[in-house]
Amino acid sequence: MRHAPRTLSLTPGHIALIHREVPDPGPTAGVQQQTDADYAEWVERIAQSHPDPARPTQLFAYGSLIWKPEIEHGAEQMGTARGWHRAFCLRLHRFRGSQEQPGLMMALDRGGQCRGVLYELPHENLEQQLDRLFRREFTVKPINSMPRWLTVETASGPVRALGFVMNRTSPYYAGRLAPEEVAQILAKACGHWGTGAEYLLNTVTHLQARGVRDSGLWRLQHLVAEEIERAAAAMARPDAAADPEAGARP
Repeated sequence: MRHAPRTLSLTPGHIALIHREVPDPGPTAGVQQQTDADYAEWVERIAQSHPDPARPTQLFAYGSLIWKPEIEHGAEQMGTARGWHRAFCLRLHRFRGSQEQPGLMMALDRGGQCRGVLYELPHENLEQQLDRLFRREFTVKPINSMPRWLTVETASGPVRALGFVMNRTSPYYAGRLAPEEVAQILAKACGHWGTGAEYLLNTVTHLQARGVRDSGLWRLQHLVAEEIERAAAAMARPDAAADPEAGARP
């Protein structure tokens, strides 16, 4: 079996090859959106189920929350959530994908383990922080990324932390896809937030900076780089101009 190299294969240069300006299409017609009342209910539910209200709330970040948290937080520490793993299993028709070229985003799916970052949230405005966080993490009904309390192992012992896990009953759950299939999707999908490949690169880069090398993501970034290079080479062929589908073939 061939192993991926120790250095990143996927680069900003690859991202530039597939990035394109995509207008925000807005919410998908016919899909119910979370309302202010829904978010308020989720905030109340999570606040009331807090495992230890006397202690600071911990938030478990495994993906974009690591490199774009967008919330107030204090102390940070590394931790491992067992029984969950990162997976590109959430289908997107907006944000980093489109109706014409659906994308994939990471979620925590069942099985394995996941090393990530714990953020300590401030006491004084916890409900406002949760509201902002929930509006960031889920927008449609039925909910796709469900907030729940996880047990996360740290150097000082286990802690209970808020995390977001994949709702397998969501119509956007893609299931367990082969890495090669995920790579083909990420190498093409783009929305008004950017490409799936950029999302992957940001996550791998920031995990690497914290000493975390997720073997699945590391292999995936190598496969995505190969897919982008293959498509670029196909488009550069002399006959590509006469065949507009040439660059889309695997």
